[in-house]
Parts: sequence; C-alpha cells; structure tokens
Amino acid sequence: MKKYLLAVLVDNKPGVLTHVSGLISRRAFNIESISAGYTEEPEVTRINIVVSVESEGELDQVIQQLSKLIDVIKIVNLSEEDAIERELVLIKVKATRETRSDIVNVVNIFRANIVDVTPDDVVIELTGTQNKIDALCEVMREYGIIEIARTGAIALSRGPVPVKEM
Repeated sequence: MKKYLLAVLVDNKPGVLTHVSGLISRRAFNIESISAGYTEEPEVTRINIVVSVESEGELDQVIQQLSKLIDVIKIVNLSEEDAIERELVLIKVKATRETRSDIVNVVNIFRANIVDVTPDDVVIELTGTQNKIDALCEVMREYGIIEIARTGAIALSRGPVPVKEM
C-alpha cells in the first residue's frame, strides 16, 4: 500500500465533506487522514486527504470518481509535487516529579511545546512531518502515553502557484 496526499478544493456547502469521504470509502479505499478547512476564498473549502491504495491505477480511479462530484472544483496529488507537508499532534503523557524534567528535555530536543501541566501529566504539542511525530510518540511511550490526538497531514505546494492554478 502506498499513501498519497490529495488536495481537493470544493464548494463550501454543507454535506460536501460527507460526499467526498463517502465516495472514497464506498470504493473500499482506505482514508488514512482527512482534514478540511477554509481557504483564502470563503466560498471554497480545502480538503486534505491521505489515501492508501495498492497502485497508481487505483489512485487514478479515486481521482476520477472524486472529479465527478458536482461540488469538486480541483484535485491535485501533492505527493507528486514539491510540497511542504505538516501534521499536528497533542500528546498527553504521565509525568511525575522524577520524570518531568526528562520529558521537558525530550520536548526541547524535538522543538515541541508543553501546552498544559497538571500534577499527574503534561500535554505536548508538536507540528512536523509524520516521521518526526512518530519519533516523538515512540520516545514518549516509555513515560506512559495517556492520550494522542493527531490532525493528519496538510500540505501546500512550494512556490508561487496555488493548487487552484495547478
């Protein structure tokens, strides 16, 4: 299975995200992550989808099916473009007096941030590539991860040309 990141520009209407995700899942393709948000144009929503497929043929099938949806404006495979890709994670980790300073040191090494502290735990925020986030999660396992929330990948193409003009 190979993962591809698709940037899908759609009309900002209720139900569009449901139509897009439903179409992909009905075709039995796996959505690794999906995120949606406003763009520089209020009437357009950008949906970032990381999809796992067996072959490029299956990817083409996903793109062709999505392009048939009436609310879809543009689809770009950012996996094939020079792009900046990031993900956000919040990790809640057990922290005792004995382990707190070690956790702070690891957080600093990863250039992450501690965004909440209680007597029993800390919440760490990190933005980065999937590999960087995976690495931090692996290190934090030894302290005891209580909870993780990840956004999934978002990306922008490098250079002055926006997705809508690609």
